[in-house]
Amino acid sequence: MVRRTTGSRPAGRAGVKGARRPELRLPPLQPWTAGELEPDGDYDGLEFRDLDLAGQDGVGARFMDCALTACAVDGTALGRARVLDSVLTGLRGVGTQLAEATFRDVEVVDARLGGTQLHGAVLERVLVRGGKIDFMNLREARLTDVVFDSCVLVEPDFAGARLERVEFTGCALKGADFGGATLKDVDLRGADPLVVGRGLDRLSGAVISPGQLLDLAPVLAAELGIRVEG
Repeated sequence: MVRRTTGSRPAGRAGVKGARRPELRLPPLQPWTAGELEPDGDYDGLEFRDLDLAGQDGVGARFMDCALTACAVDGTALGRARVLDSVLTGLRGVGTQLAEATFRDVEVVDARLGGTQLHGAVLERVLVRGGKIDFMNLREARLTDVVFDSCVLVEPDFAGARLERVEFTGCALKGADFGGATLKDVDLRGADPLVVGRGLDRLSGAVISPGQLLDLAPVLAAELGIRVEG
């Protein structure tokens, strides 16, 4: 199995640096047949397909050159896991535990997730394409060269996170929390709608479109204590 995504960085617009995309070339994969995940397990060159991983304990595991396809991950414990050079397609689940996990050169495609715990995680060269993720907890996480493309994010929590070269492209961003976050070269122009529930004052370092500015104007005025009267 071979999958390739260009790793070149698109030219930024309006002085914003574009995110580097993950660069993946998966080798021929062997199907995973060994039963349940194990803490600190080492998984290399494997395909996990149509598996029920719900409730399993893979804390501290390493996934290298792997494909996880159509797997259930309800409550799966993957804290401090390392997911490297891998493709995750059609994952579904609620309450997946990924605190302090590392994702590097990873594609997440058509995920249907809710309440995913990614606080303190590190995401580098990650593409999230399609799907819907509700209540994703990215508090205190570090996101570098991350692209959210054609997906729906409902109330994602970026509080205290650091975002650098992060793009939202054709992406619905509803009720986002940027409280205490630090943004650099973050492109929000492709977010439609763009609804910020908290942390508008932390959007320095982001770029938005004129239309988005008009949409956000009432909330900005309220945060600044400005009265708008006819």
